[in-house]
Amino acid sequence: MNAPDQSKADLDWRDDLVPVSRRFDDPYFSLAGGLDETRHVFLAGNDLPARLQPGFHIAELGFGTGLNLLALRLACPEDCPIRFTSFEAYPMEADEIARALDAFPEVAPVAGPYLHAWAAGQRQFQLGPVAVEIIEGDARTALPAWDGAADAWFLDGFSPAKNPELWGEGLMAEVGAHTVPGGTFATYTAAGFVRRALEAAGFEVSRGPGFGRKRHMSLGVKHG
Repeated sequence: MNAPDQSKADLDWRDDLVPVSRRFDDPYFSLAGGLDETRHVFLAGNDLPARLQPGFHIAELGFGTGLNLLALRLACPEDCPIRFTSFEAYPMEADEIARALDAFPEVAPVAGPYLHAWAAGQRQFQLGPVAVEIIEGDARTALPAWDGAADAWFLDGFSPAKNPELWGEGLMAEVGAHTVPGGTFATYTAAGFVRRALEAAGFEVSRGPGFGRKRHMSLGVKHG
């Protein structure tokens, strides 16, 4: 039996529908409704789509299935060109992504061009008004080398208890350094060490109501 490719996602499937990372023992999206969670945490948590305007730049830690990207695509006006950059250490294969997205028929109308580009090995592509770039590799080295600055962040790594390296103080400092003044972040986690790291990175951090069974989530605004 061949060992799994350490640069790729290593998956189990829960109920034959939900991909679960063997590496981090954590599902890729909420078992209670991944698309609804994305809209609650990452879109509403960053006051989107209300803030969208031409040139707006969203960045993300943890690309996963691309569900957050597709939710953003559905929410973005066709005449509002924006940018989306995501960092992913362990990319899924196109057929795995397609299988996972079958759980969300609402995204099917906009998923086709993304799945086609991904299967072709493209990591920069256009998805309607959204210019997409996926940067593969460890964010702890890839983010410091990035020359962009985001207006909003989706912080969507695996659970901080299981994937602490994606939530450490050094990486959160880089998130802050790559955020415009007045830019925002949102994340499903309310872990104290994550909140403190984001405060140290220059954000005013607050708690909001979480999705589903989660009592709280975190959101914040970068000091000007």
